[in-house]
Amino acid sequence: MKILIADDSRAMRMVIRAMLREAGFRGLNFVEAVDGADALVKVGTESPDLVISDWNMPNKTGIEFLQELRAAGNKVTFGFVTTEVSHEQRSKASEFGAAFVIAKPFSAKDFELALGPHLN
Repeated sequence: MKILIADDSRAMRMVIRAMLREAGFRGLNFVEAVDGADALVKVGTESPDLVISDWNMPNKTGIEFLQELRAAGNKVTFGFVTTEVSHEQRSKASEFGAAFVIAKPFSAKDFELALGPHLN
């Protein structure tokens, strides 16, 4: 399974990869994007099975990225790992088809619960 991780922080992309391993997910291939604009291009070239995105990124935010994917008819499983966890933001994420929102700070258990239905 190929996972695209979109986050402007290289350290956070590494932490997410480590959390997925710690949660027990194996056999994953990773593609990384530095912002929503880069991620939009990589969805087209890499065809990931799952996208994990930050909400706040330069050039194109995570929600803008998700909106553009859905407007183009792309139904890839998409979720957020973010500090943006207000009711309004969770509602917006759900409205545009996000499968999950994992709040920072997070644990491996959070990833296991949120991604289990999508990775098993």
